[in-house]
Amino acid sequence: MKSDFYEFFCPVKVISGKQALSNLPHEMDQLNVKRALVVTDKGVAGAGLISYVQDAFQGSSCEIGHIFDETPPDSSNMVVNQVAELFRQKNCDCFVAVGGGSCIDTAKGANIVVTEQTDDLMKFRGAERLKKAMKPLLVVPTTAGTGSEVTLVAVISNVQAGVKMAFTSDRLYPNVAILDPKMTMTMPPKITAATGMDALTHAIEAYYCLQKNPISDSLAITAIKLAMGNLVKCVENGKDESARLAMANSSLIAGMAFSNSMVGVVHALAHATGGVCHVPHGVANAILLPFGMENNLAKRAAEIGELAPYLCEREIQGDDRAKAGAAIQAVRDLNKKLNQLSGLPNRLRDAGVTEDKLEAIAKVAVNDGALIYNPEEVTFEEALEILRRAF
Repeated sequence: MKSDFYEFFCPVKVISGKQALSNLPHEMDQLNVKRALVVTDKGVAGAGLISYVQDAFQGSSCEIGHIFDETPPDSSNMVVNQVAELFRQKNCDCFVAVGGGSCIDTAKGANIVVTEQTDDLMKFRGAERLKKAMKPLLVVPTTAGTGSEVTLVAVISNVQAGVKMAFTSDRLYPNVAILDPKMTMTMPPKITAATGMDALTHAIEAYYCLQKNPISDSLAITAIKLAMGNLVKCVENGKDESARLAMANSSLIAGMAFSNSMVGVVHALAHATGGVCHVPHGVANAILLPFGMENNLAKRAAEIGELAPYLCEREIQGDDRAKAGAAIQAVRDLNKKLNQLSGLPNRLRDAGVTEDKLEAIAKVAVNDGALIYNPEEVTFEEALEILRRAF
């Protein structure tokens, strides 16, 4: 593609592979920190994954100051304040997020509160509002979807307002991301499917949204190839270590791509669906992805068509529109396959959304920052039409 001007930035050190977790204390030492506040959730703790983290500290000069395992499925401003207060009380000097997107975003949000010495996260909502150097943040993902371990974004729910707030800043990038396949092998099939579709959505939207560039393009294609080759394998056999590591890398690479090219209408609608109806983000993305791709056909048929060789199982002949149509159908076929294997919802109604909520979702979506980067402008009526087709 032709790019007259672009920026690309990803300062995160990535450590990926079997036994990668054992590097955690060394990486803390390199950052000159010794006492970590571990941010996780009950599911991760209950699966025994925190014991792996604790084992990694054996014999090192670093320690865990406290383990917070009460992160909810959707991170909230109230939980963020709670974690920040624990950080101060326990005299910690860094955050270690162990979990999926909610745990990582909670750690990012708490880092804002601690660093800015505030109790009002709302002051920093939006883009590039952070001016101070953050506390070190190390991330150990236990899902393969959000890519939050290499992004400048945190999405945190405002419980009082009933909306999801987006925070973006180059200061929100973690310092270190550690991908160890044993940390994702306990994910049940449905969550594996949903988080994998989250990664695929990141990569596909990154490839055609307005800030796409040669670097994000190459990363997006790599992420798509990894997801298409390994997601179904992970859902069918959660103990496939090689497939799990491939999906962890797909998620991370897609995160690098979309953090620079950004995302569009699929994410705007998914954020709103999560905020209004509490649908998990990966589930919402999976349902809405083909409809969001269709929304951009008028301006992005060529780019979407370029993805056909990586999404389709056979070679597609024809013009840009035909290839784009095949790419969109391949996403629908994958969703159908994942529904059969894991019960991943394919329609909004199957995810618990009621028809009377569609207008409320559309109203929230049109004010979502992700729409800034969508190639097509999206009005309330158009957002509502997409939701109705996905319902």
